[in-house]
Amino acid sequence: MLESLREDVMKEVELLPHLPGVYQFFDEEGKYLYVGKAKDLKKRVSSYFQKEHSSAKLKLLVKKIARIETIVVHSPIDALILENNLIKQHQPKYNVLLRDDKTYPWIVITDEEFPRVIKTRDRQLKNAEYFGPYPSVRMVYSLLDIFKKLFFFRTCNLKLNEKDIQKGKFKACVAYQMHRCKAPCIGLQTRDEYLQMVQRARQILRGKIKPVLLELEREMKEYAERWDFEKAHEIKEKWLALHAYQAKSIVSFPGLGNLDVFSLIREGEYAYANFLRVIEGNVILGQSMELKSKLEETNEELLLIAMGHFWSMVDAPQQEVLVPFAIEADLEGITFIVPKRGDKKALLDLSFKNAESFKEEQQKKRQLVNPEAYVEDLLARVQAELGMNEKPYHIECFDNSNFQGKEPVASCVVFKMAKPAKSEYRIFNIKSVEGPNDFASMKEVVYRRYKRQLEEGKELPQLVIVDGGKGQLHAAYEAISLLGLQDKIFLIGIAKRLEEIFRVNDPIPLYLNKKGDVLKLIQKIRDEAHRYAIKHHRNRRNREVFKSKLINIPGLGEKTLIKLYEIFDSIDQMLASDVTTFQQHFGEKKGKTLYEKIHAHLKTQA
Repeated sequence: MLESLREDVMKEVELLPHLPGVYQFFDEEGKYLYVGKAKDLKKRVSSYFQKEHSSAKLKLLVKKIARIETIVVHSPIDALILENNLIKQHQPKYNVLLRDDKTYPWIVITDEEFPRVIKTRDRQLKNAEYFGPYPSVRMVYSLLDIFKKLFFFRTCNLKLNEKDIQKGKFKACVAYQMHRCKAPCIGLQTRDEYLQMVQRARQILRGKIKPVLLELEREMKEYAERWDFEKAHEIKEKWLALHAYQAKSIVSFPGLGNLDVFSLIREGEYAYANFLRVIEGNVILGQSMELKSKLEETNEELLLIAMGHFWSMVDAPQQEVLVPFAIEADLEGITFIVPKRGDKKALLDLSFKNAESFKEEQQKKRQLVNPEAYVEDLLARVQAELGMNEKPYHIECFDNSNFQGKEPVASCVVFKMAKPAKSEYRIFNIKSVEGPNDFASMKEVVYRRYKRQLEEGKELPQLVIVDGGKGQLHAAYEAISLLGLQDKIFLIGIAKRLEEIFRVNDPIPLYLNKKGDVLKLIQKIRDEAHRYAIKHHRNRRNREVFKSKLINIPGLGEKTLIKLYEIFDSIDQMLASDVTTFQQHFGEKKGKTLYEKIHAHLKTQA
């Protein structure tokens, strides 16, 4: 059965044309497996069956293909947009998972004889013109406010038409009485006059503000020449309002024309893309989306998928497109530019800023909604960015510490599933090293830690972090090599000054995204190791102070001293406490005796 299915599939492949289009893979049950685009359908689809794929998921996909369908289109851009529409409609199992910021608002011009201009968060209205999505509700309300000052769009839901208006079926509402509508419902404004307002609003929404300003200037001069100064002043107020909006409400790059801008941030299997549309130098809309890779897609493949998604929502791509890296795809009529400086680079940076903000928002949502899945994703990103062979479910970190060159110790903190396992923290007193020697101390404690773990048959960590650079890392590597663990434990060092990540046998430090969760996790673990070592030193010094101050009190033994140290953080805190505090911990009689002895003794020393 499978062999006959495979023969049928191969026959379908042989018949495919050398044309641009979209291909669709189905399984035996007719369910969608995958949708893809191609500049040459036959070459692209044939490659699935001719190559030896390294990806396990891709091998499984090819094995499941039972039927192929194709749709031929005019150009690669049409294929890009059609692919996106089919993915959103059918959500095939092996395609990149797309999540956009659907909550972002749009402005709509309705499809009516007397159109309304309204805000919405969905795209359910048929034949309506949608503008956006806009980066913020503030921007939408800013546009609608300027429309109120410039135009007199109706806000009612009446199904206005010229036939019923002539029959007198409608009455003017309070908006007319408040001078917010010119009452087309009773024939006080013609349809041509109304549609002229709509056309001006449409130009502003498309970012073409300059032509509207010029038209207002022309009208203002005409009314002035007719000595109709009242009307000229009314037009001037509109011109000033629109000019002020252009200056304050739109991100503007004077001198630039019409552009599309794309950026992409990749973290493990997730990617975050942002799209900005620029008209006459003005950013008129922006949108971000999250993509989840299924078949180890490249950054270019993910960015092209995002382009298809964004372009499916606007009129057409601009001829000039700014991108963060070179794009090999040949899309007719489009020039891809990777800007290095100037306003275009500033635009690309703005797009990256939006993508980064959206990424942080999505990660916080995942962390709140499904913390287990978030941790799995975070550890997958740690694995990918450090180049590990497995996820680091168990991480340990070492930090050396001493007090004024004396009393050297090392801390070891343990994180499991990216959370501290405090019961497994350990402090090591340095035994074999005299004087401050960070490298030798690191080698000793790492060796002692994992020698004991091996002897007791305990779990080994997938990742070990040492606080320090190449020297500390090399010392730790020598230690695990003596135990034969160099291929079982992945080692990194983190240097504080530049937060450089050093790996074994890699002379070039790794610089992780400073705002990314991966570096933040590594820093958190490193800082916890440092805090734990400092806390140990502080406790040790406090114990010495306690002993020196209280050792000569008659009848005060070692066990009582230890208990006092556990109860009070300092001698000053002990002096400030009352007798009831002692009685709560030592009993009524003994507590009172201790209180009197200690306070009398300490006051004589003060």
